[in-house]
Amino acid sequence: MKIEVLYVGGCPSHGPSVRLLKEVLALEGVTAEIREVLVMDETMARDLRFRGSPTIRIDGHDILEDSSAVGALACRLYPGSTRIGVPSADMIRRALRRAIEGKRQ
Repeated sequence: MKIEVLYVGGCPSHGPSVRLLKEVLALEGVTAEIREVLVMDETMARDLRFRGSPTIRIDGHDILEDSSAVGALACRLYPGSTRIGVPSADMIRRALRRAIEGKRQ
């Protein structure tokens, strides 16, 4: 399983999001390396289809299925999350389960 966290420098949600991701992985019994990618400029953001900081991808898919807009070098908001700029544990859990089910097919 390939997990990436894309972020911009100074993003206050980057650290809390990575910690939450690690907690959910542990609770779900998933062992995977988390690759953190610092998005340096607009060109890199466009090339990576960056959706705002932080963007979490599992096996190349954004944790939000309906997230198609490419963002700029800015903070990202996760609809329905109780923490500004940090996805909910449930969002991460659902994305993990989709990735696991996709591997079984």
